[in-house]
Amino acid sequence: MKETGRDPQAWFDGEAGPVVRPYAMTRGRTETAGQHRLDLIALVVPEPAAEGPGLDRNLSPEHLEIVERCLDAPQSVAELASGLDLPIGVIRVLVGDLVEDELVYVSRPVPPAELPDVNILREVINGLRAL
Repeated sequence: MKETGRDPQAWFDGEAGPVVRPYAMTRGRTETAGQHRLDLIALVVPEPAAEGPGLDRNLSPEHLEIVERCLDAPQSVAELASGLDLPIGVIRVLVGDLVEDELVYVSRPVPPAELPDVNILREVINGLRAL
């Protein structure tokens, strides 16, 4: 082997963070089979099955960490990404896996288009007051 003069371990840095790449955590996937739409503010809530002792059914450490964080209190997708220091895309794939395994479910926010119009509500209140 030809010596290049550089130390092969020189690129390692204690503060560089994890060496495992995000695509390795998701096995190269960018989305899950179920195509779950996960907004940043969608809440991840554990299923009752996730609270039992047999939780680690071939789950990765990242999957386990997501479930454990949600057992304490429901977490948004953004909170999970921040707390685990992982990209949003990775969190979406990992949460999608957990949804498929029925260990968590996702509570999605109501889209603004489905919310009642504030002006109509004001008119209803004014009409009730007039009675």
